[in-house]
Amino acid sequence: MGMDDRLDLLTLTMVVARLTRVEADRRARQHGMTRAQWGILIHLQRQPGLSQKELADLLEVEPISVARLVDRLEKVGLVERRADAQDRRIWRLHLRPDAAPLMDEIDRHRREIADFVTAGMSEAEQEAVINALRSMKANLLQRPGMVCPVTQKETA
Repeated sequence: MGMDDRLDLLTLTMVVARLTRVEADRRARQHGMTRAQWGILIHLQRQPGLSQKELADLLEVEPISVARLVDRLEKVGLVERRADAQDRRIWRLHLRPDAAPLMDEIDRHRREIADFVTAGMSEAEQEAVINALRSMKANLLQRPGMVCPVTQKETA
């Protein structure tokens, strides 16, 4: 594989990611929401009780952005803030029971997007792409000064 092929790989990776975001944006708008709001709901479903700071780190945005998004989600009854038991200055975020039907819809949309993005690909091809992307991510995280979005730890 030559340099041009590797550059095409990077370009294609970015294009596929962008097109997937566009489709997710379109589907979120059908529910009167944004992809960013969906991201918050998905993270809270996976990890109930995250603080706004922890959620901001996971989403790679500023805490004030998360606060505004959570304000909107709280206003429509999907999310609630609860004071942290050890530190009353920290708010822990939880999905409200009213979020359950929407979470089912979000899961359905995510499955549909995954299905049409990978249409025509064998299971082996899908696994190869997943493994390749994991390797690329690991390579990037080994770069000095790179910050892992999940742990927020800088690489040496």
